[in-house]
Amino acid sequence: MLLHIPGLFSREEVLRIRQALKQADWADGKVTAGYQSAKAKHNLQLPEGHPLAQEIGAALLERLWKNPQFMSAALPHKVFPPLLNCYTAGGSFDFHIDNAVRQPRGNPERVRTDLSSTLFFSDPDEYEGGELEIQDTFGTRQVKLPAGDLVLYPGTSLHKVNAVTHGARYAAFFWTQSLVREDSQRSLLFEMDAAIQSLTRDVPDHPALIQLTGTYHNLLRRWVEV
Repeated sequence: MLLHIPGLFSREEVLRIRQALKQADWADGKVTAGYQSAKAKHNLQLPEGHPLAQEIGAALLERLWKNPQFMSAALPHKVFPPLLNCYTAGGSFDFHIDNAVRQPRGNPERVRTDLSSTLFFSDPDEYEGGELEIQDTFGTRQVKLPAGDLVLYPGTSLHKVNAVTHGARYAAFFWTQSLVREDSQRSLLFEMDAAIQSLTRDVPDHPALIQLTGTYHNLLRRWVEV
């Protein structure tokens, strides 16, 4: 499942964040890549624990936990603290699959990377190239969203970031460990939850709502891992 979640940050917030990112001290993005990924990764990144990354990450997580789409689609158990990156001057990240487990620096708790997310802080017309390409069952999808919007996709996906040939692409990225490990099961639950919400709005007194809601929670009870 690939999901576009719009408007996590307002236009004014995006402009302030991007201005701060332009003035930040960036490091080589290879510092958080695995052995194989490091060969393909050519970008800049704010170091883990950087005060600006922590500030933006905290604001992002606060919005995610209040976002109905994210909560329904991801069913989050743990979220890796968001990181910030920049692609410019030909920077790219060739096809790769994210490491299965991540551990935040200085934190003993590990996060299984069931879901990957990218939140864009640059608008599409501010840079050339830089598309996030994701391979899924429907083929290769290219993603280049407005600033403030997020894309959520399975961590098992083969994906890359095309070279940025002009301008700069600023973004946050992070991983989520879901209560439900399998993407196909999460997709079914997300679709069922959407149907329940639609019925609740349109025919709130329909007796099938109780049965459908019960089925949703029984499936969740069967598949959840805690």
